[in-house]
Amino acid sequence: MATHRRQLPEQLYPSCLTDTEWALVADLFESQGGRGVPPLHSRRTLLEACCYVVRTGCSWRMLPRDFPHWDNVYKTFRRWSAQGKFEQMHDRLRAQWREREERADSPSAAILDSQSTRSSPQGGDSGYDAGKKVKGRKRSLIVDTLGLLLAVSISAASVQDRDAADDAVAYSKEKYPSLSTLFVDSAYAGKWAQRTHQLHAIDVQVIRGPNNRRTGQWHSEQGDLFSVEPVQTGFVVMPKRWVVERTHAWNERARRLIMHHDRLFAVSEAWVWLAEARILARRLTT
Repeated sequence: MATHRRQLPEQLYPSCLTDTEWALVADLFESQGGRGVPPLHSRRTLLEACCYVVRTGCSWRMLPRDFPHWDNVYKTFRRWSAQGKFEQMHDRLRAQWREREERADSPSAAILDSQSTRSSPQGGDSGYDAGKKVKGRKRSLIVDTLGLLLAVSISAASVQDRDAADDAVAYSKEKYPSLSTLFVDSAYAGKWAQRTHQLHAIDVQVIRGPNNRRTGQWHSEQGDLFSVEPVQTGFVVMPKRWVVERTHAWNERARRLIMHHDRLFAVSEAWVWLAEARILARRLTT
């Protein structure tokens, strides 16, 4: 192999792409030809370096020497992030998986939820989520009924859930015009649900938890003791909403997503697209 096309052996690390996985997305990253000096490193090697970072959560400067120099990988990642390459990679694989599941490419129903995670002292906007007692950033996800990502929006954790979701809802409706139903929790009820229906013609359905989980004896107005039976104790699986919670759990397997290390929201969003794309690539080839 020519020295100007250095490439790692297949599956040097568990996060690396197999030949079959690379074949699914290679044309998105390979250059279309042209004049000039050939690149020093293959696009596949650079993508695998990005996959290593998102899976292990290591800092850029600690990237193993088996990969290209970290500065080269970082600049390539930022360029691909700005070009939307990781979102394109995910959308292609998502369409293939929905086709395998005999679903239409454009979904009609989706689920919305947010997750607040800590941020490192690297800088960038962050805030304190008083409800979840977390200082960092809020990740709003919209997924289809299979749990596959449709839109992601990053904001400071101090932003209310309903306000943080506006951009994700608008983007998902623009991207998927057939979207007509959105399942949410009680944080999005009320005026936000009405406004979303008026602006985007989306029917917002609020899935609420049990009204009563308490047990014990209570006094009636007449002073008599009576027992209160719980609706359900412990963890309660909520219809529809559990799908997006499972997606949150998938994302936490990628250690780069456990804590926010990047200054820009757009970069944090790119990591989510890449992590979800790797999950789909593995599914489609196993």
